[in-house]
Amino acid sequence: MLNRRNFLTAAVGVAAAGGLAACAKEDDGASTSDSGSGGGGGKKITLGFSQVGSESGWRSANTDSVKEAAKEAGYNLKFSDAQQKQENQISAIRSYITQGVDVIAFSPVVVTGWDAVLKEAKAKKIPVVLTDRSVETSDESLFVTLVGSDFTDEGRRAAKILEKVLEKAGHKGNVKIAQLEGTTGAAPAIERAKGFKEVMDADHKDDWKIVVSQTGDFTRAGGKQVMAAFLQSNPDIDVLFAHNDDMGIGAIQAIEEAGKKPGKDILIVTVDGVKDGFVAMSEGKINAIVECNPLLGPQLMEVVQKVKDGEKVERWIKTEESDFMQDQAKDALPTRKY
Repeated sequence: MLNRRNFLTAAVGVAAAGGLAACAKEDDGASTSDSGSGGGGGKKITLGFSQVGSESGWRSANTDSVKEAAKEAGYNLKFSDAQQKQENQISAIRSYITQGVDVIAFSPVVVTGWDAVLKEAKAKKIPVVLTDRSVETSDESLFVTLVGSDFTDEGRRAAKILEKVLEKAGHKGNVKIAQLEGTTGAAPAIERAKGFKEVMDADHKDDWKIVVSQTGDFTRAGGKQVMAAFLQSNPDIDVLFAHNDDMGIGAIQAIEEAGKKPGKDILIVTVDGVKDGFVAMSEGKINAIVECNPLLGPQLMEVVQKVKDGEKVERWIKTEESDFMQDQAKDALPTRKY
């Protein structure tokens, strides 16, 4: 796995522009007039962006942020929705290479399997920027930088805030934890689980135990279905750790249908911080949320401009995030931007 904390800095080149359509679902709706310059006063920057999909509220907010920021920057955005399929993303990236876009950016569905297409981009001197998620690669020069969160630290923060949740709830003794994982092979699923387990192993080896763990694919439907199965096999679960709000919200439905009270009978910690998550938290159904900021668009456009201009950029552009307990939900809810 790419070690985000050990990234160095790197300089990048520029490439030519052109035009064709991608195999995945593609949208040029963020394109602006030809007089736009992306802040540089010259030819308008063409950015090819491949999104994972639209599986969650977080992802929708992320897509909106990218499109709005590209429009504001005056970039010609070629957007494709991979519908959570790696083959669609690879097809889209190859289409962007054929078109000769200036920069390619994408949020990878999974961490592995990218070397071939990234080598094709490098051969055409088209710089690649990762957003949100990392990749495993044999050659780190195949991409310029990552704009996104520290998922491992989000897992650690989830475990630390669970300590506060348990204390506030007056829970004593052993803690049986159910974990709703993100999409198998995706960086946030791997790294959030890793960070959570690090704290468990270091501080709660004797009293915390993950009794069941399975992917819910970051969706509400998946969260509900898997949580219902969890409750059948482990009816005495104390805590649910969901890798995103949407799975947590789906799990709440299953918990209520099983005759239990989410946030009381089963304490719930999630990751993301989308508005629907805060609504559930204000209703007492989620106990704490670790924020993962989806509003990466402005940062991404700044990086794209620097990359196009041949400037050096950090290998990891981190987002700023916070943690929220249940008693903060009502005050924080009106300020939610997504």
